[in-house]
Amino acid sequence: MVTLTGNSLTMDQMKRILFENVYVQASEDSLHAVKKCREKVEQIVDNGEVVYGITTGFGKFSDVFIAKENVSALQYNLIASHACGVGEPFPELVSRAMLVLRANTMLKGHSGVRLIVVEKLLSLINAHIHPVIPSQGSLGASGDLAPLSHLALVLLGEGEVFYKGNRMDTKEALEKEGISPITLEAKEGLALINGTQAMTAMGILTYIEGEELAYQSELISSITFEALQGITDVFDERIHFARGFKEQIQVAERYRNILSTSQLTTKQGEIRVQDAYTLRCIPQVHGASWQVLNYVKEKLEIEMNAATDNPLLFGDDVFSGGNFHGQPIAFAMDFFKLGIAELANISERRIERLVNPQLNDLPAFLSPEPGLQSGAMIMQYVAAALVSENKTLAHPASVDSIPSSANQEDHVSMGTIGARHAYQILQNARRVLAIECICAMQGVEYKGIEKMSVITRRFMEDARKTVPSITKDRVFSTDIEKLTSYLKENFVSDSFVGQKQI
Repeated sequence: MVTLTGNSLTMDQMKRILFENVYVQASEDSLHAVKKCREKVEQIVDNGEVVYGITTGFGKFSDVFIAKENVSALQYNLIASHACGVGEPFPELVSRAMLVLRANTMLKGHSGVRLIVVEKLLSLINAHIHPVIPSQGSLGASGDLAPLSHLALVLLGEGEVFYKGNRMDTKEALEKEGISPITLEAKEGLALINGTQAMTAMGILTYIEGEELAYQSELISSITFEALQGITDVFDERIHFARGFKEQIQVAERYRNILSTSQLTTKQGEIRVQDAYTLRCIPQVHGASWQVLNYVKEKLEIEMNAATDNPLLFGDDVFSGGNFHGQPIAFAMDFFKLGIAELANISERRIERLVNPQLNDLPAFLSPEPGLQSGAMIMQYVAAALVSENKTLAHPASVDSIPSSANQEDHVSMGTIGARHAYQILQNARRVLAIECICAMQGVEYKGIEKMSVITRRFMEDARKTVPSITKDRVFSTDIEKLTSYLKENFVSDSFVGQKQI
């Protein structure tokens, strides 16, 4: 079980909520904070005070006063009019994460919603009812308005949801779980849609999968290292302590651990004096990507526990600010794109070293019959195409801005676009690493599987259950997709890499 407090949600807890389907509840203190904050909203409405988002319109309509009898209609109109997202829906896990994040931010006690709103969000999470949320249409300020409006529709019994593997009308799923829809009251519609939960949820899933892929890249490149009889001197800890980057030091230690029992690696001067950069500089390059991942994790964990709607209530004070602006996450996700794209870039160059007979002593293109059979020739083409596509997707979304709401909202983050592109880059990178894995396994078979390290051999034996050895040409697209799915579905880091920190 994970208890939400509004202040202490971690990436590891989100991983459990998303992948282990643990039960979610709110702490008693956080529920008390929600109740206390709501009292102030009701006081404002009863007294007819003019407060943005509570008794006024929104955006450019902030100067329009809304009478008490129209407050509920205002909230519904807000949700209905803003639910205009387009395109393919976010992955279901992103939708689930959005529900968790929206509940967590409300539990801070600054949003002014009733307890029932939080309780309904928790009910949806625990019943595995996940809103269908179109992935396109957010500017990333005033938060993720369009995506979050589709989430809010579900609380009203409208829209669509994913439920038990099916996409259906919300009412049908709610009825199956005995959950009744609600009618929104003052401030609640705005509190539900003003925030960064779409980009942050997309970022969380991307980070979790990206961290796993980074560990998998170390296993896969270790097999490449064995197939090419790489020089292990490059992992000596003295080299890396001499530079001082902790991530580089950690990467080198993991490679020493992975390859410690290998009989295929070499020492300096045994076969050659130096390896190419794609082998020799793995700790430096992969370590730099880990620096990116650590930065992204830090920013996401802050935002997971942030109050990002507007206005915010603090006791008797109500402030209209801009915590909904997604710039911190926009920068983080653009940075993530570079780190993961680079793991794919160096992987593609290792693939070239595996298939190019001018760069190794393996059969040309790892073909069982060079000339008659092409072997892995075109797999390298595919990897090259994917990393080239990533270079386009890696263009920062955060440098763009288009004014909206009659120029009232005149600078936006485009953070959700950045998060979506980061996830696309991650999918491409996984396929590149799948291709490297196929080629590396084939290469090491020529050198002797019995000489592999204990760790790489265990990983290879498991991967071989998904993709068999290349004995003749076949439709390799199937192999690539199968191994890509294997990498996505199997969190192998804990089993094969060992400790993640020094």
